[in-house]
Amino acid sequence: MGAHQEQPFMFRGMPLEKATSAMVMVHGRGSDPEGIFAIMSHLNAEGMAFVAPSAVGGSWYPQRFLAPKKLNEPYLSSALEAVAEAVNTIVAADIPLERIVLLGFSQGACLALEYAARSVQRYGGVVALSGGLIGDDSELNGYVGDFAGTPIFLGCSNVDMHIPQARVHQSAAILQQLGAQVTTQIYPNFGHTINMDEVEHINGMLSGIVTNN
Repeated sequence: MGAHQEQPFMFRGMPLEKATSAMVMVHGRGSDPEGIFAIMSHLNAEGMAFVAPSAVGGSWYPQRFLAPKKLNEPYLSSALEAVAEAVNTIVAADIPLERIVLLGFSQGACLALEYAARSVQRYGGVVALSGGLIGDDSELNGYVGDFAGTPIFLGCSNVDMHIPQARVHQSAAILQQLGAQVTTQIYPNFGHTINMDEVEHINGMLSGIVTNN
């Protein structure tokens, strides 16, 4: 059992057994599920279930996401497993992948993108707020499958001290090659945070999958 597997999931929104769509929300470094749940109040997501895994000590992996993957093990594998377990929990409630959105911020955005790229399928959507694929440049390969038009949104500042703009564009190109419909939005001189334009992009994505109950 990995480091993060003993951490409980947190749930918000519609109970899974009543929901027709769901979102996996992955928090950033130094935060927790309550931190990422804060965005819920800005989302048009009536009838949607929200599931958030929790990182041990508030961190999914110890090094920067740009470091060689081996330097972030075994925590990275455990973190990816935690996301998989959240997705599987939703699927077990008879909500299909095409009605599931993966969303993360910062370290959580990197994790959500990496999970999606390693498990390429048709999802309801993927949202990476200040993040990119994980590993050094030589490791951005080996991803296979067809997203079949999954909408993916990547939003980031052009001066984010944690997320180089180049990695955002590298990630977008890889995801596009895997058959995703990728939207990349770079915000000039913006901080390492979430803005309302990103929220509007998320709500646009949700409008195609949310069913009111």
